[in-house]
Amino acid sequence: MISEPEWEGESGAGHTMEVMDHSDRERGTGGRRPWALGGAVMASVLWAAAWYAYGVEDRTPDLRGYRLVDDLCADLPLKSIGAAIAPRRTTAEAESWTSRHEALDRIRCGVPLESRPAGERATGRWSVEYTVSVTVELHKKTDPGPEFEARNRDTGPGAEEEPRPESVPDLGDTAFLRTSDDYGTELTVRDGGAVLTLYVSSYISYQDDDGDGETDEGEPDVPETAPYRSALISDMRGLMAELKR
Repeated sequence: MISEPEWEGESGAGHTMEVMDHSDRERGTGGRRPWALGGAVMASVLWAAAWYAYGVEDRTPDLRGYRLVDDLCADLPLKSIGAAIAPRRTTAEAESWTSRHEALDRIRCGVPLESRPAGERATGRWSVEYTVSVTVELHKKTDPGPEFEARNRDTGPGAEEEPRPESVPDLGDTAFLRTSDDYGTELTVRDGGAVLTLYVSSYISYQDDDGDGETDEGEPDVPETAPYRSALISDMRGLMAELKR
């Protein structure tokens, strides 16, 4: 890096030289001072150019071939999750939201899975419902790396109350897997300027066969989603490949 030249001499000498050089220029004998000033200006220009070339451009995220697909969730197979939990619900359309901007493209959508029985009841039927949420962000101006690390390695106040994420090797640049207390498991990956998230959640619903809305049976426990972490990882690889096609 090129730096501006430093003045030599004792404290206050710079001010004295400024006055003397001014009088020298009037007599036509002060040729060295203008060169020094010109050198300092040129050094500043070169330093700024170097900072721009190697600082700003290098900070532009590499999207690595990722692109947004408007009907992403409509075509996403989720084969591993379908085999481990339940296939996609054929009677429900995936809800989707897309935003495009010169700095950031985003898409969010949710894929409901087929209901699974949670136990038969005399007056109704309990079932377990699963939803897979998909989020893709393409950062085109600013590197998402530092913020991604901060969010997933937060050690601030209250962080000890949140489930600690597990690092997932060999998946993008950085990947974290987290299971929360509200029966949801999240896998988030950063690969260059792309940040991708898969989140599977579960809840219990009750279908009343008699229509009176009452049951004497207790509500079943909501099943945990932690056992499906390997399925999330497998389908994340499929999502990453789909967005590069």
